[in-house]
Amino acid sequence: MLMMKAGVFRPAKLVSLRKIESDYTAITVDARGLTIGAMTTLSDIEQSEDVRAHAPLITQTMLTLSNVRVRNVATVGGALAHGDPHMDLPPVLMALDASMTLVGPKGERTLPVADLFTGYYETVLALNELIAFVHVPAQNGKQAAYMKVTTGAVDDWPALGIAVVIVSDADAVRSVRIVASAATDKATRLTSAEAALKGNRIDDKLLKRAAEAAVEEVEFVSDMRGSAPYKRELMRVYVQRAVRAALNESGER
Repeated sequence: MLMMKAGVFRPAKLVSLRKIESDYTAITVDARGLTIGAMTTLSDIEQSEDVRAHAPLITQTMLTLSNVRVRNVATVGGALAHGDPHMDLPPVLMALDASMTLVGPKGERTLPVADLFTGYYETVLALNELIAFVHVPAQNGKQAAYMKVTTGAVDDWPALGIAVVIVSDADAVRSVRIVASAATDKATRLTSAEAALKGNRIDDKLLKRAAEAAVEEVEFVSDMRGSAPYKRELMRVYVQRAVRAALNESGER
């Protein structure tokens, strides 16, 4: 709708999917994790006890994802297919190692959310493909956090978003996924920062090294929410803060 209002899209016809099969607006859970129909609204996800129990990071993210009027109509499939790098959900779902079921005339295929985005408002979706379901694997006690930096209200578009999902013990980081958005042209895994942390014990020196690796890894974009140098400094600070937040139970926000 935003693209239509801006005159970028001028469709001859619109097809409503609101009354298709109820599976596409359902949230189910099993031993493998959550399955969320692509037409499920963000408000339904926010209020779901299953989501809260099995992926509380998603529930917490909803609290500052735009406003309730938007969440009442926006869907999880739309939040992904739109390809906007400022969206809050893509980095969170990528950090949670989520995948999607895509459907088209040739049948179904499964795609990790991490492989969806190719650039600014660009995805690998074919013109005749739709997102049908989003699958979030069981987290099994993983610690997680999402931190966003806005220059306006708390629910505004971020200048930077950082999502972290981590498994650690007293000795070392066993696994970690770190994803950045808004400061880049697409939601991006910070693999160099992950490599710096994995297998090591967290301390201030290690976090600084990981943050520097993140800063050197990505290309920053300037927009109305901040210049590239500004976002670079945000990244340097918030990679450290997000990892710390994930390691603390209070960090899921």
